[in-house]
Amino acid sequence: MEQREEDRTAELNYGTWRAQRGWKPRMIVSADGSRFRDSHGNTFLDFSSQLMCSNLGHGNRRVQNAIAEQARKLPYIAPEFTTEARLKLSLKLLDVLPPGLVKFFFGTSGTEANEAAVKMARMFFRKEGKFKIITRYDSYHGSTAGSIALTGDHRRYMAEMPGHSSGVVRAPDPYCYRCPLNLEYPGCGIACADYVDYIFRHEGNVAAVMVEPVTGTNGVIVPPDGYMQKLAAITRDHGALFIADEVMSAWGRTGEWFAVDRWGVRPDILTTAKGITGAYIPLSLTATTREIADYFDENIFSHGHTYEAHPLTLLPAVAAIDEYRNGNLIDRAREMGGYLGARLMELKERHRSVGDVRGTGLFWAVELVRNRETKEPFNTREDKNAGVVTMAGRVGQEMMKRGVYMNSWITHLIAAPPLIVTREEIDEGVDALDASLGIADAEAVR
Repeated sequence: MEQREEDRTAELNYGTWRAQRGWKPRMIVSADGSRFRDSHGNTFLDFSSQLMCSNLGHGNRRVQNAIAEQARKLPYIAPEFTTEARLKLSLKLLDVLPPGLVKFFFGTSGTEANEAAVKMARMFFRKEGKFKIITRYDSYHGSTAGSIALTGDHRRYMAEMPGHSSGVVRAPDPYCYRCPLNLEYPGCGIACADYVDYIFRHEGNVAAVMVEPVTGTNGVIVPPDGYMQKLAAITRDHGALFIADEVMSAWGRTGEWFAVDRWGVRPDILTTAKGITGAYIPLSLTATTREIADYFDENIFSHGHTYEAHPLTLLPAVAAIDEYRNGNLIDRAREMGGYLGARLMELKERHRSVGDVRGTGLFWAVELVRNRETKEPFNTREDKNAGVVTMAGRVGQEMMKRGVYMNSWITHLIAAPPLIVTREEIDEGVDALDASLGIADAEAVR
């Protein structure tokens, strides 16, 4: 009997973040708008923009044409040279980035962008001997050796080596639903930010603070008002750099060009990827202030790689920025996000397994609990590492049967449809989640 294409794929490829036995990838053959289709003719609503990256939806002609144009004209040249695409994108970025970010390094993934940012910070403070980076526990910053060390969540556990110091110190998250300090906002005075001040005063040699302004896969944690401003001020008071990891939260996802715009915070370094091209081609950006740029005028910038500023990745980003602007997609994400949030809040009223609904723009999390009173989760990090199918995963599987793809993690599902999503599609996605939550309700405490 001839082997199925999906089985052959699993035999020859590694599936990420999982034990390999039992991996059965679905063969996807096409995608358009907010939907994608498999080889068996099934169509699915993409209710999470794949990995929260397909912000423009699928099949955008302007971006596709930009890829083809650059491929015909100049598909590759070494990064020591410049190209028309490189200059065009750099000028576009000056218009949309938070003020003060004026010099750029291009890579091909968010992981690379964060690696570059940390190396820049450590090189910037090399003479002072400052090298430590403060991150948070519910964070994800990438999968390579350096960026996984920055990561707070369980994906770093198996990569850590006994006796090895990565120079990373972790702080508590602004996770108000499950406050790590057992406090309540606003009476807490934003103690989780004050704790970072404590770290600075007791650690020494801190070069930078790196945070996701809105936490991504680890729960779409939107910090309370005042947190980001206080954190940035504490960082600067201690003479360190503030790094905003906007790999997932940028490009309209939170209803702003960049999540830091919501609070008027100006980072020293900003990293981003994913939506910069709508995920049509891999591109990342590490953007810095003039102060950092000036330092490297006289000091070696000891970083680079073969695909830095790859021209085939740059022109599509120019086209993507034009699409965000011409389609008024940033404002649209704010408007449609309000509707999505309201619909998700309705589920919290109807389902005892829904403990929390939180988000901003078109970026929302639905957190599931076994017990609403105690906030006991269905699953833990240890379950995920052991290969247990989580309750959120089970709900996500049921949604696929109903024709809707929604990304799930340990305790929650993420609603982050493309910025072109319609109200009708939002209703379709929320209705599928509504019908699928019965699985969780059945095992939740009555």
